[in-house]
Amino acid sequence: MSIDRIVMAFAGTVILASLALSQLHGPGWLWLTAFAGANLLQSSFTGFCPLAILLKRAGAATGPAFR
Repeated sequence: MSIDRIVMAFAGTVILASLALSQLHGPGWLWLTAFAGANLLQSSFTGFCPLAILLKRAGAATGPAFR
């Protein structure tokens, strides 16, 4: 699996988990959803993604978005 797909899967998991936690424990967890969305938005413009950097160092295959 390429870095692009891993980043998208991780972001989706974080968003779904924070939405579930907001329903179970309180609305403060929605800040995690906002952070994930903001990070996705800024990485679409800048190409900078901390998770992609870590995955590249770990040896994951690069995709078209994060080289």
